[in-house]
Amino acid sequence: MRENLLILFSKGVLATLIDAYVVGTKRVEYPVRPFPKIFKTNIIYDILFFPILSVIWVKISYNDKFSKILLKSLIFSVPMSIGQWIMEKNTRLFKWNKWSPFHTFASVNFTLFTIRGFVGLLKQIDQFKGKQNIT
Repeated sequence: MRENLLILFSKGVLATLIDAYVVGTKRVEYPVRPFPKIFKTNIIYDILFFPILSVIWVKISYNDKFSKILLKSLIFSVPMSIGQWIMEKNTRLFKWNKWSPFHTFASVNFTLFTIRGFVGLLKQIDQFKGKQNIT
């Protein structure tokens, strides 16, 4: 449970920071978003949807080697990139100015692997603490 909350929180912070930069540099716009007078980003996506997907991804890749983790990241990043491309073309939820499905693919993978690395670090720290308690 602690790990899930750390993933959720850290992914929310990371996604919000990246999205704030992307929106601030006018690469992406969100004409339709919750609380438009307060947030320029889609806060629901950054703080809820994307972090929940990350919790799921970390859980399904938790004990895998790097090659399997890489394959499992494609299961998330490719459909998300294609889905966002289709949504950008057919809805008014967001507008890509200097953005493409490749940017989405890269940013999704960057954040997935950043959070996965963070969880791996926590795992090592827990193992180290466990060894110290045994001796």
